Amino acid sequence: MTYDPRRDPTARHTDAPAATATDTAGTSSGSAARRALVGAWLGFFVDLFDIYLPIVVLTPAIEYFVSPRLGTAGTAIVSSGIFGVTLIGRPVGAAVFGRIADTVGRKRATVIAMTGAGTVTLLMALLPGYHQIGVTSVILFLALRLLAGVFLGGEYTGANPLAMEAAPRAKRGLYSGIINTGFPLAYAAVSLITLLLLLLMPSQGARSAYAQWGWRIPFVIGALLSLALAVYYRRTVSESAVFAGAQRTRAPLRELFSPHNARRFIQVFVLMTGFWLSLQPIAASLPLLLGKHGVGMTSRQVTLTLVVAYLLLAGAEVAAAVLSQRIGRKYFLTWAGGGIALAGGGLFLAVVGIGPGHPVWTVTATILLVLVVLCPWAVLPAYINERFATPVRASGYGLAYSLAVVIPSFYAFYQAGLSTFMPYDHTGAVLLITGAALILVGALTGPETTHLDLGHADEPS
Repeated sequence: MTYDPRRDPTARHTDAPAATATDTAGTSSGSAARRALVGAWLGFFVDLFDIYLPIVVLTPAIEYFVSPRLGTAGTAIVSSGIFGVTLIGRPVGAAVFGRIADTVGRKRATVIAMTGAGTVTLLMALLPGYHQIGVTSVILFLALRLLAGVFLGGEYTGANPLAMEAAPRAKRGLYSGIINTGFPLAYAAVSLITLLLLLLMPSQGARSAYAQWGWRIPFVIGALLSLALAVYYRRTVSESAVFAGAQRTRAPLRELFSPHNARRFIQVFVLMTGFWLSLQPIAASLPLLLGKHGVGMTSRQVTLTLVVAYLLLAGAEVAAAVLSQRIGRKYFLTWAGGGIALAGGGLFLAVVGIGPGHPVWTVTATILLVLVVLCPWAVLPAYINERFATPVRASGYGLAYSLAVVIPSFYAFYQAGLSTFMPYDHTGAVLLITGAALILVGALTGPETTHLDLGHADEPS
């Protein structure tokens, strides 16, 4: 089914061609749009690269920061805290930098955010460990991770709206998909760098080469990427023409939560809560299910399987986002919710049920699961930005995207509760289906947005 804006009462029509160099949406020239796209992709890549650093890179070296007397449970709490504080910082960064992006400029907000993120990540790479300064080492690491979360929450809050505003209307889906490939490619990059380091140096114990200095290498790489992006953005990317020509508000957050905009925010918040909730069984539970405590794959097998899955995901995301441009964002998201519930839930239970001794089937089911559940994320940079008017677009995008992660972050407690009356390994399927239901609600209660004019101040609710 092809999306036809003439049959959609929510679409705003214009006689101007959708792909001209400067259309009625205020899109920039082709070269300026491409520079904005590259900047947004690099920013998303750096953002996710940083997110995966403590999960992938630091796990084999966590003993460097904690007391050897802390025990397995205490160490697990510290590891969860390091990841959690980053998520807490992101909504704060979205609020702070969203205001900057909506009042001063998308470009200025992105440059400040990436400079801060790079500086903080570099400071983390230089931290001494528990054996040098005791528990202060992990306290400092947690504080820096929180600050990094604030800056990284500001990165996509400025860069993604700028790229969407610069994109030719007919290519917003393509741009959205390309930007979102930063997520799987960042995961693959971090995993491969870590795997290479673990192959080249000893990693057992707090005194090993990897624990002492090997883990610092990916952190330095992440810091340099952030700082390089800030320089690229400052020198190369132009401010959004849509933003430059729009009326601005001095209080974008107050305007965002006014009755007129609050309905849009709530709808996107519900949609994003569903996406984040369905993500948790893939990002958090799947590696454990595949590992020695579940299916029985080795750490290297798990890592390589997920790297292959995420590399394939990058290509699938571009195709999915282009498809949404053709059939309509609302139609795509509605079908995506159903697919995650039926195919995603079934594939998750299949991975659990296959068991040891069937590696080919396990790998195949895992790759399909990653594609089904994560592919629809490619549409979100375009769709969420299309839902908010220019004066509050950055604040709306950043906050709706970031705040929605709070409720799904307690996934471990939900799984623990579900495990009282069902096998624990099956609880991830319940989260997937629940998240898919929220995606369906969010998609069905929102309008079609594919052909909206981003330069117009009052898109349909």
